[in-house]
Amino acid sequence: MSTPVETTTTFDIPDGQTRDGTSMTRTPRRTTWASAPATESELLLEREWLATNGLGGYASGTISGACTRRYHSLLIAALPAPLGRMVMFNHLAEELKFSDRSILRLDWDEPLSIDEARMDQRFGVVAGASGEFTMESGLPVWRYTHGAYRIEKRVVLPHLQNTVLVAYKVLAAPEPIRLRLRPSFHFRAHEAAVSDGSALPYTVAALERRVEIRSEKAPPLRMFVVADESSLVLDGGRTRTLHYRLERARGYEFEGEVWSPGYFRVDLAEGEEAVLVGSTEDWDTVLAVNPDAIFASERQRRDRLLSQAGVSQGEPFVQELIHAADQFIIRPNTRTADRAVAQASGDDARTVIAGYHWFTDWGRDTMISLEGLTLATGRHAEGGYLLRTFGRYVRDGLIPNLFPEGHKEGLYHTADATLWYFHALHRYLETTGDRATLEQLLPTLRDIVDHHVRGTHYGIHVDPDDGLLSQGADGYQLTWMDAKVADWVVTPRRGKAVEINALWYNALRLMQRWTKEVGDDAASQAIAARADQAAESFHRRFWYADGGYLYDVVDGEQGDDAALRPNQLFAISLDYPILDESRWAPVLEKVKETLLTPVGLRSLAPGHPDYKATYDGDLRCRDAAYHQGTVWGWLIGPYIDALLRVYPDQRDEARRALDGFVHHLSEACVGSISEIFDAEEPFLPRGCIAQAWSVAEVLRCLRKTSAE
Repeated sequence: MSTPVETTTTFDIPDGQTRDGTSMTRTPRRTTWASAPATESELLLEREWLATNGLGGYASGTISGACTRRYHSLLIAALPAPLGRMVMFNHLAEELKFSDRSILRLDWDEPLSIDEARMDQRFGVVAGASGEFTMESGLPVWRYTHGAYRIEKRVVLPHLQNTVLVAYKVLAAPEPIRLRLRPSFHFRAHEAAVSDGSALPYTVAALERRVEIRSEKAPPLRMFVVADESSLVLDGGRTRTLHYRLERARGYEFEGEVWSPGYFRVDLAEGEEAVLVGSTEDWDTVLAVNPDAIFASERQRRDRLLSQAGVSQGEPFVQELIHAADQFIIRPNTRTADRAVAQASGDDARTVIAGYHWFTDWGRDTMISLEGLTLATGRHAEGGYLLRTFGRYVRDGLIPNLFPEGHKEGLYHTADATLWYFHALHRYLETTGDRATLEQLLPTLRDIVDHHVRGTHYGIHVDPDDGLLSQGADGYQLTWMDAKVADWVVTPRRGKAVEINALWYNALRLMQRWTKEVGDDAASQAIAARADQAAESFHRRFWYADGGYLYDVVDGEQGDDAALRPNQLFAISLDYPILDESRWAPVLEKVKETLLTPVGLRSLAPGHPDYKATYDGDLRCRDAAYHQGTVWGWLIGPYIDALLRVYPDQRDEARRALDGFVHHLSEACVGSISEIFDAEEPFLPRGCIAQAWSVAEVLRCLRKTSAE
């Protein structure tokens, strides 16, 4: 039997103001449940929430409060290198005690067995209790009801602070309620195994109702409760084991100890509120926290995001994605020197977290996401910050593939991220007309082209015989299809990949245009000749006549690869399509017939010997399926671009291709879009619960297909 759980998708407009005084949508999705004896529930363990702080730090968990991932925590702080992001505040046991001595637990507090999750034992112990979860303006809110009692809980991370506030307000209560909060800790890098014990031992410093948890391996965590009357009870400490069941399913260590020094206690009457504050900031900053002001300023900031984007009341799906997009744009707090250099020149630094929970900032993901995250949302200045930030990272003609957690320097093993940089810059210039940024970056862009022509790292070079761009090096995965397990590169794609050459041609045509605009006609003509050569060779080499579509790779390690993949769409979808127009429709129809799903495109056509229908199991099993059929949400973007290029009058069909994501925002990470999905029905969400380019491309296409 399952716990009675009802999910609804509504678009209420209960509060909040736009710039013209009308109400903003605040509660578009609602999950409700009622607890009954001897019942079990999976839904409240499967659905997750995410809140971020604009620095790369975050809070995340299940609706139930149970920790099922190593990344579930009420505060994962983004700390300067070499620390990186660290789990600081793992779990919060929440207990309400009523005048009749009955108890309502708001979380799954007790050690959760691997195969059982009895709702009656851990969640809503009081008979007749019920709950509701919503994401309001992108922030998690719980409301609990027990008879005449109603309690609300909210979580917020103040923008640009490694601080979390957990607020409890009694909406209705015939008599006062006692709230008891027991925080538990396991300081560790957020990617570290849950069994990691390097932070031990902990020490505690307490003054009145304030407590500071210390370890030699991390900065101290400072905590206190803001309430009229509260007390701190240090009871000698308590250690218990948590079972992270999703870590077990993913093939990782799944049992780890958390430690608590005691608990906070506060009595609340109707209308009263208590706010638990946890922070790695200094005490002066922490004690200056005014919960009412922080919640109000965060609501205002989020309303400004909608206003800045020019979104209307009739676009609730767009509103949700604007709030989701905000989670990925960050100031790189772990690389303080980079921020200092940017600010010294009157600029600012920005980057993009590729996905929560485990990705850092990746060059490719940032450039693909830039238009949807910044230009489609009216955040043009931040788009400029991103481009100029990555311009400072260019080395030997490449932008970084990624910045490893806790490191100051990037890794450069990518053949396509740098080419996406040209695309992102072009879309930014078309939107903003910011010629100053173009002039600043143009010497860097020339250097990039020169390095690619001469040859740079990882075998990235232009073949002088045909003008096509080739790439590949043993042990590296250089395209976006980048799965690797130990020494096994699952989809190496060494040689001349179809999307790499589509991107190279697009970059050349853009450079032809930009050099001409600055009066360098000789350079423009030379680049044009190079682009013409690449186009002629592409038409001759990449057309797979027997299949009526494009090869995925030519001149590969084993010859030409005719696997039917979505990469060929970029030969149509980019601003300067390399594919001859006469072949656009056949390629598009083949992709539509074999790869299109309600939540993106399959990475490989069914029927191929390497096709995998599901993405699950341990790391090796998952990576074997990662690009071998698994659906990628972000690919809906180039599909829609190609569709509208081939059939400009099919705007309605393009919009319908996004409908599957409306439902998806109620599952996995509520209010966001997952990284990937299984290749067959029911297209279960997999991978990261919130992915930058998934959100960005769906949002961009929503704005594009709704344009007049």
